[in-house]
Amino acid sequence: MSEEEEDDSDKVRRSATNSAASAPPFSDQVLENVLETVLQFISSPRDRNACSLVCRWWNRTESLTRQHLSVGNLYSVDPTRAVTRFPYIQSLSLKGRPRFADFGLFPPGWGAGFTAWAKALVAGLCAGLVKKLVLKRVTVSNSDLELIGQGLPNFSELTLICCDGFGTPGLGALVENCKQLCVLDLIDSDIEDDNADDQALVDWISKFPKTHNCLESLSFECVPYPVNLGSLESLVARSTNLRRLRVNPHISIGQLCRLMLRAPQLTHLGTGVFCSPLNEDEEVEVKEVKAVFGSMKGLICISGFRDLKPELLPAIYPVCGQLTSLNMSYTEISAEQLKPLIRHCHNLQIFWALDTIGDEGLKVVAATCKDLRELRVFPLDPTEESEGSVSDLGLIYISEGCRKLQSILYFCQRMTNAAVISMSVNCPDLTIFRLCIMGRHKPDHSTGGPMDEGFGAIVMNCKKLRRLAVSGLLTDQAFGLFGKYGKTIRTLSIAFGGNSDLGLKHVLEGCCNLQKLEIRDSPFGDAGLLAGIGHFYNMRFVWLNSCRLTVRGCREVARSLPHMVVEVIGDPFIESPKLEDDEPVDKLYMYRSLAGPRDDAPQFVKIL
Repeated sequence: MSEEEEDDSDKVRRSATNSAASAPPFSDQVLENVLETVLQFISSPRDRNACSLVCRWWNRTESLTRQHLSVGNLYSVDPTRAVTRFPYIQSLSLKGRPRFADFGLFPPGWGAGFTAWAKALVAGLCAGLVKKLVLKRVTVSNSDLELIGQGLPNFSELTLICCDGFGTPGLGALVENCKQLCVLDLIDSDIEDDNADDQALVDWISKFPKTHNCLESLSFECVPYPVNLGSLESLVARSTNLRRLRVNPHISIGQLCRLMLRAPQLTHLGTGVFCSPLNEDEEVEVKEVKAVFGSMKGLICISGFRDLKPELLPAIYPVCGQLTSLNMSYTEISAEQLKPLIRHCHNLQIFWALDTIGDEGLKVVAATCKDLRELRVFPLDPTEESEGSVSDLGLIYISEGCRKLQSILYFCQRMTNAAVISMSVNCPDLTIFRLCIMGRHKPDHSTGGPMDEGFGAIVMNCKKLRRLAVSGLLTDQAFGLFGKYGKTIRTLSIAFGGNSDLGLKHVLEGCCNLQKLEIRDSPFGDAGLLAGIGHFYNMRFVWLNSCRLTVRGCREVARSLPHMVVEVIGDPFIESPKLEDDEPVDKLYMYRSLAGPRDDAPQFVKIL
């Protein structure tokens, strides 16, 4: 809490004290009970944070009644301080590395370890209350998982998204010790076992107690090792509340069918592979698989389809009409293969696919899925030299056919202002618009001009926009429009955009609700960075990669904002980055922190 806020709190408190001078002695207790009751109905983190700033009494009461804690950067607060302030939390969401780490722009070994948080949770008053953990881009060790299993007696839900550092020994220790585990979701995480330390693969599925029957969600698509099929079948059969099951590619289509027959109540299914088994003894026919899917009356979400055999796609036709979510982003499927499938999916709200479906595939999606809310089209080949199969034409099809669209991620090689404007006019309810034109500074494909008009239309016409990712040839004029109309934007990602520091100044001074700023390969330097001095304290983090910064500019920010942690990230293969004033900075990561500079920074990270 700032000094001004504390002064305001004192005024409010003195006023309340004076007005209540003649009140009965029990009035304070009544008001406290009322406040506690009211706060229990406020779940939004932003609203609760606002309540905590009213005065010290409200701050204390809010702390004691908070059940869920969300930390957007695990280095922004000391773990022990967090669990001391919120002693009765039941769930914790924690984020580590920024999103650009997914694209290899963050060197391995940078940090974001979970160990300090695990120890704080186990040692805190909340140890007996914590039931749920959601970790994203965090390094979690086997010891951390073992500590959670042993130190949190009522723990029941673990979701690891894009995490690393652990293997089957940690999973085995977790499921063996957590008697009430009902959710174990491993999503896009890097799971490896270190055989150099004589750690053999652990049969972690078999570590579930034989009496364990409370499982509700199990996702292990990213586990690269086979699992004990007998133990998995037994676990699925006795888990009558199981609703979500996502298996890895080591589960054949025949084995998947057996699992489905043991869990007809499933609502979400990840298929793993979707092709004929290599073992002739397990050969299955389309009609057999189709009959199994036909028995799944509650299935609304399907993903997976790795190693897809197109001849098997008709097997899922019986459930297509009830699907609200379909993820085919792991399989290379053509428009001709997609068409007969998608024409059955009239109720689809979420659709993910590779760009191999082409513009023709998107045309069928637009004609069929009138209730679509989220679309993601990923590139089969993410390099700049690739020849993408989707273009501005596909975006126009979607904008004209899917008027309820709220979120889109679209990778392509060519785009036009007209297509983006069409999207802004036809889909005004967009909250997330991420357009990635692969290649540096690519102009409007039809006119050769910058993409300013298209992206400007998005921020002008989409009044609910919270997240914007831009690319292509963009001038300072586009960034001026972002600053003028992008008042609701909270996350802005820029790739290969802008032509001077003025563009960055427009964004920092105009986007008043900006929380996260990610910039790569853009011509922004020290002057643009220093334009944000008065705004950085209101932001969660700023990440600049391959821009035109120098150590001098970064030092000036660190000197002006002592509560901002300013990290200069060098080459991990060089012991220590140079810190002369005129030395260029390749990677800059800044974030606000109540805990101050971290103590686990590697040699290639220098905190100014």
